[in-house]
Amino acid sequence: MIEPGVTTGEIDAAVEKFFEANDAVPLFKGVPGRVPFPAVTCTSVNEEVVHGIPGPRQLREGDILSLDTGCKYGGWCGDAAATYPVGRIAAETQRLLDATRDVLHLAIDLMGKRSRWSEVAAEMEKHVRRQGFSVVEAFVGHGIGREMHEDPQVPNFASRHFRRSGDFELVPGLVIAVEPMVNLGTKNVRTMPDHWTQVTADGLPSAHFEHTIAMTDTGPQVLTAGPNGESW
Repeated sequence: MIEPGVTTGEIDAAVEKFFEANDAVPLFKGVPGRVPFPAVTCTSVNEEVVHGIPGPRQLREGDILSLDTGCKYGGWCGDAAATYPVGRIAAETQRLLDATRDVLHLAIDLMGKRSRWSEVAAEMEKHVRRQGFSVVEAFVGHGIGREMHEDPQVPNFASRHFRRSGDFELVPGLVIAVEPMVNLGTKNVRTMPDHWTQVTADGLPSAHFEHTIAMTDTGPQVLTAGPNGESW
C-alpha cells in the first residue's frame, strides 16, 4: 500500500482490519497520554521520528514512511517498525534508511556475541556515527512480554549512566524490542501540538527500524521476522 496517493489513514485502517481478522489485539490504540493514541499504527513521514498519527495525509513520491505497530497474540506482545521509501527517494535519504536497517541487523548479530547490552549499544552508536548520522537519544527500546513496555530500557547509544545503573546481561529468556532511530542531521527532537508526533529539530529526515528479539540457548531469535524468517 505504500505508494504515492495513499493516505496514512488508509494504511492504518488496513492494519486494524488485519489484526481483527487474525484475533490479534492492537497495542497502540488507546495508549494513555494528554490525548489517548487514536490508531493501531504510528505513521511517521519524513522528518517525523516516531509516534506520527495516521490521517488524511497523502504519501508523495520521494517521501519516506516509518510504519510502527504492535499487537498481542496468544497473550504475548510483539512490536516492530520499518521505514519505507515512497517511490524514488534522494540518494542520501536511501543511505539513511540503509544505515538504520543495518544497525538493527548489527545489534541482532552482536546479541549472540556479547555478554551485556551496553557493549552492543556502543557498537550501534559507532556504526551510525561512522555513516555521518546521529542516534536519537530521547527514545529507546524496551523489554516486552505479557505487556508491550517492560523492563529493561534498551538504548541504542553508549551512556555512562546506563552502564553504571541500568545495564543488563544478554541471557536466555530475555526478550527485548530493539529500535534504533537515526536522524540525517541533529539527534534532537521536538513534540508537535498533537502531543504525540516527534519531529527532528532541524526538519531533516529520520528513519526507524525495530524487531522483537528473544535470547535463546542458541542465540538471538527474531520473533517479528516474516513467516519464512525474513527480516527487513
